[in-house]
Amino acid sequence: MGNVKKIKLELKVLMPNVPDAQDGCVERLTELLRIKVGIDDAHVTDESHQQPDRLCIHYDPNKVSLSEVRDFARRAGAELALRYGHVIRRIESMHEGRASAIQSRLSRMKGVLEAVVSADGSVRVEFDRDLTDEANIAAVLADWSRQSQAHEHATDKQVADHKKHDHKEHDHTGHDHAHGGIFGPRSELIFAILCGVFLLAGWLIETFADISAWIPLGCYVAAYVFGGYYTVIEAIEKIRAGKFEIDFLMIVAAAGAATLGAWAEGALLLFLFSIGHALEGYAMGKAKRAIEALSELAPRTARVRRDAAETEIPVEELVVGDVVVIKPDERVPADGFVIAGESSINQAPITGESVPVDKRPVDDAQAAAADPESLSAEYRAFAGTINQSGAIEIQVTKTAAENTLARVVTMVSDAETRVSPTQKFTKKFERYFVPSVITGVVLLMFAPLVIDEGFSDSFYRAMAVLVAASPCALAIATPSAVLSGVARAARGGILVKGGGPLESLGSLDAIAFDKTGTLTEGEPKVTDVRTAEGVDESELLRIAIAVEDLSKHPLAKAVVRDGRKKLGEGESGSGGDIPEATDLKSITGRGIQATVKGDLVHIGKDDLFAEVDGPPLPDSVRSIVETLEQNGRTTMIVRRGDRYLGVIGLMDTPREASKRTIARLRELGIKRMIMISGDNQQVADAVAKEVGLDEARGDLMPDDKVTEIKKLQSEGGVAMVGDGVNDAPAMASASVGIAMGAAGSDVALETADVALMADNLDHLPLAIGLSRATRRIIRQNLLMSLGMVAFLVPATIFGLNIGPAVALHEGSTLVVVFNALRLLAYQSPSTEKE
Repeated sequence: MGNVKKIKLELKVLMPNVPDAQDGCVERLTELLRIKVGIDDAHVTDESHQQPDRLCIHYDPNKVSLSEVRDFARRAGAELALRYGHVIRRIESMHEGRASAIQSRLSRMKGVLEAVVSADGSVRVEFDRDLTDEANIAAVLADWSRQSQAHEHATDKQVADHKKHDHKEHDHTGHDHAHGGIFGPRSELIFAILCGVFLLAGWLIETFADISAWIPLGCYVAAYVFGGYYTVIEAIEKIRAGKFEIDFLMIVAAAGAATLGAWAEGALLLFLFSIGHALEGYAMGKAKRAIEALSELAPRTARVRRDAAETEIPVEELVVGDVVVIKPDERVPADGFVIAGESSINQAPITGESVPVDKRPVDDAQAAAADPESLSAEYRAFAGTINQSGAIEIQVTKTAAENTLARVVTMVSDAETRVSPTQKFTKKFERYFVPSVITGVVLLMFAPLVIDEGFSDSFYRAMAVLVAASPCALAIATPSAVLSGVARAARGGILVKGGGPLESLGSLDAIAFDKTGTLTEGEPKVTDVRTAEGVDESELLRIAIAVEDLSKHPLAKAVVRDGRKKLGEGESGSGGDIPEATDLKSITGRGIQATVKGDLVHIGKDDLFAEVDGPPLPDSVRSIVETLEQNGRTTMIVRRGDRYLGVIGLMDTPREASKRTIARLRELGIKRMIMISGDNQQVADAVAKEVGLDEARGDLMPDDKVTEIKKLQSEGGVAMVGDGVNDAPAMASASVGIAMGAAGSDVALETADVALMADNLDHLPLAIGLSRATRRIIRQNLLMSLGMVAFLVPATIFGLNIGPAVALHEGSTLVVVFNALRLLAYQSPSTEKE
């Protein structure tokens, strides 16, 4: 074992379409690697000095070479990507029992590795292409749609191939149309009402009219037909899937009541059950429609200018580079940047910002097209937003399938199929609870052997217990709350990747903030230029500008921008005669070096000059640095050859919203807030004090940020707020990673657990408050559903009739769903105006 070596390979390289280590294909890849001769182990690593998604392979160099290991890993990754596919689809909304039946049916298909179906109609299936294909999966879903013709007309629209798991897969299963039953989309509700009408008519005739008993019996039979029609269809489907659930129990109980001659009671049971299910389906449909409204934001057509002529074309036909004309009060049809005209755009549908954002044309369209993500908000426009005051023209940067809105819709649909920790707990609970109930019911049927009662009474009681113990409300308790929470968040410009992050965020009381661009504007400004003895300010600025012009760092850009202004204002004239710098080298976290007119120039923190060759930092320069840093400045020392030229001080001002947001988070119950920064400790302390934070940790290299987050994680969990790009490793190490300004960044959308679409801290309290409210409602729902089962089971054993038991059972299910729907109306204190 002493000769074992390690190699770390990025998952993105091995499996380009797998975004994280949780994907099932990663586990398969590690299993394939472990059986290769010469490879001892393969596992995912998240060491602090690495990006989290890397594969560490332990191999014996005596048996297999490094290049063989690398080639085998790449080949295995490619084979898995070709073999395993994922499909995400949308079918009609339904209640949890029906979703569970479809899920079971799909899971039992040969070749299906995992299937998740949520009550709002989101379906995610992972399958082995060697054993099945998309057509088979589509056939099962189409077969289900034909059988359940009671639900709203819903287009089973293709949601772009699993963005995060598409493995070069295309879901080409087309569209299915469920047109509802005989009465259209509301057939199930109408059937339930007809059941109630015939039940009432039968009871009134039987009670108050002195006519043949066949007439009320006919009414009860009709009530059975209407009340049991969809219940029977659903029960048959579940039995085919190998599941015996409440639908089956209801039919058995109703049939048992009829056998005993209690037709009215059986019809009442079916009426209560069918009306409950119809209302539950309607309620879940409401939450689903809140999410579907997102996809309807983008207009269907766009007015495009091609060959000097304007034509109207479907948005799907837009290509990158097209110029789109948008008039006032029209929706923006595509992501792009403004090339002509000035206006303000209402971005609330995407980012949740309440105030319209002013837009103006870019200076250089060619440069903007080369790097659209680096453009500031004043130049960019997103599909689905509303142009307000003036006509503008935008150049398209993303196709309809790839724009921000399409990605958000896909990710929200994906989020609904991700099972949260509480859902996992309830499913596990059900696995043990249901068999134990069935065992108890079978024992109750033998009660006549112990006590003096007829078999019919024992059978009736057993049926009542079966109905009472069915954990319907428990099954829907968490999914309904998660669905409503995700939908409400999306409407407020917050993208939450499923129930896991939503629940985790609601339980945390510690948040870490990155400083630059999160708590501060991210636009540093040169505030001080202090020269060393005998040095001219213009020399200091010219040398600094020459070197920093080669760097893309925000501080470097600030030095170049503000330095040129200062030179222009000085007596020595314009800043045009800047010398040329070459051979730029970055010294990570310390500074940079380059060559100017044959001299080696170093610019950076004081630590840099303790590491590089040359004279140490003079006391006079150190004194300047200390004075500036005490005033919260970031300092850059400039040395040309062996001469120290002086110090440049920069300040990144805190965002206006920072102080306000920190105060609101405290009101919401966040006890600990920490800032982590690469700036020196004094600068970090100055900013932290200004915005009202508890503590600041400065002088952190990128690796150190990950270490700090892991330390905070071990102390009880932490959420990390950053821009989702530079902070990706630290965010991945936190319980929940929150990215700001994600609307303009593909990387932020992909890497964060929670994405604030607007570059605005004011939206953070809404995300935290909503998560806490969701967690609270999930707890309420669980208590309500388990409490009802705990009450009903003993109550039915001791004589409570089936009718009241069903009424209470279905009532608790509806209360749970409507309680969850309250989240759609959630208002955070952050939405109030100051």
